[in-house]
Amino acid sequence: MKLLVGLGNPGKEYSDTRHNAGFAVIAALAARYGIKVNEARHASLMGRGKIADQVVWLQQPLTFMNLSGQAVKPALKSLGLLPADLLVISDDLDLPLGSLRLRAQGGSGGHKGLKSIAESLATSEFPRLRFGIGRPQEGVMVEHYVLSRWSGQEKVLLAGAVERALLFVESFIIFGAAEAANRHNGRTE
Repeated sequence: MKLLVGLGNPGKEYSDTRHNAGFAVIAALAARYGIKVNEARHASLMGRGKIADQVVWLQQPLTFMNLSGQAVKPALKSLGLLPADLLVISDDLDLPLGSLRLRAQGGSGGHKGLKSIAESLATSEFPRLRFGIGRPQEGVMVEHYVLSRWSGQEKVLLAGAVERALLFVESFIIFGAAEAANRHNGRTE
């Protein structure tokens, strides 16, 4: 069993923003595999289903980004899973728009949602899929950039990146984080 967590902020005012890239991937997984992410558990919306013949839970924390650990830790514990069974999907300013990178473990890279999860779990040794949103143009504050909506052109790139993210997730479920990273990191198609 795996727990797949998409990071984002709840509420209509945050939907379709760069910071909610993780929510977008969870929504795409739910749509592809017919998983309803509508069960209120652990300060989250969650849904149980199967991907690649393996039971998975999809989770969208409702705690707001910076408190994501408050939702992830109790979910992981109640499911009897280890941090290695977790895949956290988050936006990343340091990756070009639409690029993806899977890591078996690592630091937060300044991402407050990842930091919250690492602090709650008392380890940074959990897999994460980083979804590139690029950096803001000069003069635009990072806080405004991550909470702004995708432009029309960016939405085209976003659709392709979300589709590729599903391949990363499927490979993670089948092969584990290290092998999935070897298969997909650095590829753009």
